[in-house]
Amino acid sequence: MKTIQDGASDDPQALLRAEGERLARRLTQTLGGGAEDVARAHLLGLSLAVNLVNAFLPTVEQVSRHAGRPLHAHLTTDGRGRAVVETVTADGERHARLPVDDLLESALYVRGRLHPTVLAHLSEAMRGSEGHATRALAACLRSAPVLGALRRHLTALLKKGP
Repeated sequence: MKTIQDGASDDPQALLRAEGERLARRLTQTLGGGAEDVARAHLLGLSLAVNLVNAFLPTVEQVSRHAGRPLHAHLTTDGRGRAVVETVTADGERHARLPVDDLLESALYVRGRLHPTVLAHLSEAMRGSEGHATRALAACLRSAPVLGALRRHLTALLKKGP
């Protein structure tokens, strides 16, 4: 995992857990009912936040390098202490900042509601064994709306000028 820049003292994994907690609360309202559902929705929220961001950071670096505009991506905080993906050019210049909550929102939601495909996968993850939930979560992360949102963010990053 990349380290936080600008001297921030927050741990990147703690930042991701905080974003996962916020996402888990939203998912609990949509997916959960009983105590067991709350625990499963909590696990899904944490897993989605950590896995999406931990996949996005190296992808930004790899895709930008292949595009001939290498960027370094890492987690940092904004003025509110929230997680932000920050990209930096090879010269060390700040390139762009993407709040993690915006990344999660665009990957999972459409007009404030879970994307129907995402909802179907997460509803499936709420049922059955842990193995079943893991497979459904993986399917959600590989789904067209999630990958499409990540692609749009990557494209936007590559189009931004230094």
